[in-house]
Amino acid sequence: MTLAIILAFIASLLIGVSKAGLKGLGLVVVALMANAYGAKASTGILVPLFLVGDVLSVVYYKKHVKWKYLYKFLPAMILGVIIAVFIGKDLDEDTFKYWMAIIIIISVFILFYRDFKKKMTFPENPLFAYFMGIVAGFSTMLGNLAGAFTNIFFLATRIPKNEIIGTTAWLYLIINVFKTPFHIFSWETIDLETLKLNLILTPIVVIGFFVGLKIVHLFSEKLYRRFLLIATLIGAIFILI
Repeated sequence: MTLAIILAFIASLLIGVSKAGLKGLGLVVVALMANAYGAKASTGILVPLFLVGDVLSVVYYKKHVKWKYLYKFLPAMILGVIIAVFIGKDLDEDTFKYWMAIIIIISVFILFYRDFKKKMTFPENPLFAYFMGIVAGFSTMLGNLAGAFTNIFFLATRIPKNEIIGTTAWLYLIINVFKTPFHIFSWETIDLETLKLNLILTPIVVIGFFVGLKIVHLFSEKLYRRFLLIATLIGAIFILI
């Protein structure tokens, strides 16, 4: 078994675990697959695997959806995807990742401060959702790196753990379906060869999902928020270096 396949198996297991609720693992998945198959090629391999996890997550958490937050975030995220489709090929990826990591780190520290200062209120201005949505959409098309920005937005809403998972499950399902034609026809990162690999890896995603359910149930609301914040911060530093 080659190193690429080993990394792909580990990444697929972590996709399942992440879709079960441990959202901060997405950045590790992206890194593993990028090392296995290359940064751009891996984006097309990942999308169908993410869709498998999205469907499982939507079915399991179907009773835990806050539609008002989905409607607030989704349109801006779709716009971000469209922008990325047109300029992604010419973008200086290193510069983008640098500034993206800086924004994530600053945002996470703001949220940490907000958690410690209970009376601090997060801005309800719709511009916050639009900004995070556009950047999340842009980064998910460019490199499946939307997790940090969606974590920041949904942590800021202070909705419970299961509602964060249920709402983001629908968000990612819709976005990954929307992205798929662009990967097939514009970037050409999804083809018959990548789909064959997806068929091999799909059972691993399913196994990872059910393993993840066992783990996420061990988290209290407070511990879950801390996990997302720390995982997002580590992910931002990982992108930076």
